Amino acid sequence: MAQSSENKQRIRIFGCDSKRAMGGPIHATETEISTREMRRVLAYEPTDLTISVEAGMPILQLEQLLADKGQMLPLDPPFSSTGTVAGTLAANLSGPRRRLYGTARDLIIGMKYATLQGKVVQSGGMVVKNVAGLDTAKLMVGSWGTLAAIAVVNFKVLPKPACSRTFLMTFDSASALLAKRNAILNSVLQPCAVDLLNPAAASRVGQSGFLLAVQAAGSARVMGRYSNEFAGANTLEDADENTFWEHVREFAPNFMAENPQGVVIKAPRTLTAVTDLLAAEEPVLARGGNGVCYVCFKNSSAAIPTGGVVDYSSEENRSTRTLWPSPGSDFKIMQQLKNLFDPDLLLNQGRLYGRI
Repeated sequence: MAQSSENKQRIRIFGCDSKRAMGGPIHATETEISTREMRRVLAYEPTDLTISVEAGMPILQLEQLLADKGQMLPLDPPFSSTGTVAGTLAANLSGPRRRLYGTARDLIIGMKYATLQGKVVQSGGMVVKNVAGLDTAKLMVGSWGTLAAIAVVNFKVLPKPACSRTFLMTFDSASALLAKRNAILNSVLQPCAVDLLNPAAASRVGQSGFLLAVQAAGSARVMGRYSNEFAGANTLEDADENTFWEHVREFAPNFMAENPQGVVIKAPRTLTAVTDLLAAEEPVLARGGNGVCYVCFKNSSAAIPTGGVVDYSSEENRSTRTLWPSPGSDFKIMQQLKNLFDPDLLLNQGRLYGRI
């Protein structure tokens, strides 16, 4: 990286290249750096619930390693069968269980990243309660590789629950769906996932109507409580449950595989303001606990809802349209950080939705 920077050569950083249809356009560069061969486990302390892995560690391999010890990293991002740890963090990907466990920023306790000056910077460490120094690792999450190259990531992991069960409830209207969602969020229940699908989206996962999908995990006694609360719901367990959530997790990539000229727009909404999107004719998947919505259009010229970004699209479309029309007031700070790490604009140019 230092050599390319000294020669003012543009650099593309990637892992397995599974997210080519996401983010901003991929421009031609003089240097390409892949981390896909950096897949070692550097340290794993099951009793301390911490693990350190290299950037190219496949997410699927990491999940299997932890499962063998009865533990988990509850990110469940899209591209989990092909993506790497660094790619998942750079794109800030998470899945349905974000509602309970948070995003990658909540699970990272340390990181090493390489800068354009040829330095390897360490942020954080291998303890969960780490308060030393600036937590610059958080800047790398969602940066799309535009600041530095992630080399090593330290995670805190969690014990895998004894039982898991999913409850599917179908409604005739978005308002009825949201009323039930609100009742769950205001109750003492703490489900892992609360996802909302409109009829067009529900049909893509083998269901119908306005669908509320709730995943709960815990002891057998906890599962009994959920079963009582959701009596009459369609209940999924074991392989059926895993298959359903795999369809939900890969919802956007699967849509793009079938509609290569389409777009998937990510639009944040308050918990009370998702009704307008759920009423759309296009497939809409919403995280019912945080308001992040994914709207799928077969036509790449679709308008972007307020505050939204084009999350998935064809390379041609991403090169010719505005992907992030209305950045927030914090965008100036983002530009200042870019200038601090990469003043010559060499790293992954335009990958942050065409803006950075």
